Amino acid sequence: MMHKVGQVEVICGSMFCGKTEELIRRVRRALIARQTVQVFKPSIDNRFGIESVTSHTGQTIMALPVADSASLLANMNSDTTVIAIDEAQFFDHGIVEAVDELVARGLRVIAAGLDMDFRGEPFGAMPQLLAVADEVTKLHAICVVCGESAYLTQRLVNGDPARYNDPIVLIGASERYEARCREHHVVTR
Repeated sequence: MMHKVGQVEVICGSMFCGKTEELIRRVRRALIARQTVQVFKPSIDNRFGIESVTSHTGQTIMALPVADSASLLANMNSDTTVIAIDEAQFFDHGIVEAVDELVARGLRVIAAGLDMDFRGEPFGAMPQLLAVADEVTKLHAICVVCGESAYLTQRLVNGDPARYNDPIVLIGASERYEARCREHHVVTR
């Protein structure tokens, strides 16, 4: 079933806040509604498997890994009505134009990603995706230090906070990252 009007839904927040769980929930609802869904992920994210999107709590759904936004468009099926994109922050800036094109075709696009990097700065194309979104859901994790709401992702290197000039992209999970509130988020200069 084709949608009458395309739309963009962006799910964002820090690591461990449930972005992928929410993406999977929305995909499952679309499947229940007998919509044709394709799920994409960046090929650099192989933490939990190459052809699946998996939440930190173990929920999983099949996904097609692609290298960039052009590959995503090239792998679109003509009957697809819902596109889900996990880890959108890892895509090139062409992802914004790709999403605009999909929405213009009448598709529903659901994108999930980190809105800020480990330094607490906007991450990749996420600011532009958030700006063009019809709906934004910002989720919060729990700070591992104090238990308050966590808005930031703390990168750890051998148990210590990462340095500001460390590479932005470093694929990992709980072995490298923690959710932190603003008070307990630290970036070494």
